[in-house]
Amino acid sequence: MHKTLAGLTLDALEVCASETLQAQTVTAVVLALGSNYQADKYLPRVRESLAGLGEMQLSTAFQNPDFTATKVQPKPDYTNQCVYLSLNVPMTLQKLEDDFKQFESDCHRQRLTEGDSLIKQVTMDIDILMVKMAISENSLSSKTIDGKKANHSNQWLVLADRYPFKAHEKVGINELDMPCRITANS
Repeated sequence: MHKTLAGLTLDALEVCASETLQAQTVTAVVLALGSNYQADKYLPRVRESLAGLGEMQLSTAFQNPDFTATKVQPKPDYTNQCVYLSLNVPMTLQKLEDDFKQFESDCHRQRLTEGDSLIKQVTMDIDILMVKMAISENSLSSKTIDGKKANHSNQWLVLADRYPFKAHEKVGINELDMPCRITANS
């Protein structure tokens, strides 16, 4: 387990919209990776790209059914994996998201446009679940997030568009041996 995760409890984490954090500096993230097309090829490729950004801890890669699939509209299963990534060099959330979009593109990710098939082949999807903010306390720093003064004692934030976590994300986060255990009610 990473020292920066010690003492972390999910109930204590603040949930924030990623739009409000774009200019904030991030030092670590918890990611959800997903692929429903050639995962055995694209997961190692994206993990190699992520390793270039910092130190990683990986959960097991789990195969899961697409939660939007139905009997009438079957869809390919996903391979999902969670990643704790401690960045070598802190960067803004916007820059990190741009890098992740490039990694997806490097894996030949095709985004659907309106009118495309409802069954999509996703070579790689990278979602940011949680971020650790770089908050320095000095007389000039009075950072606010979502209009509230930032909590300097707890620098981890959950991204609102990813919460509550999906079942495979909960399993992956718990496997990362993070002390914030996620229960069925979370």
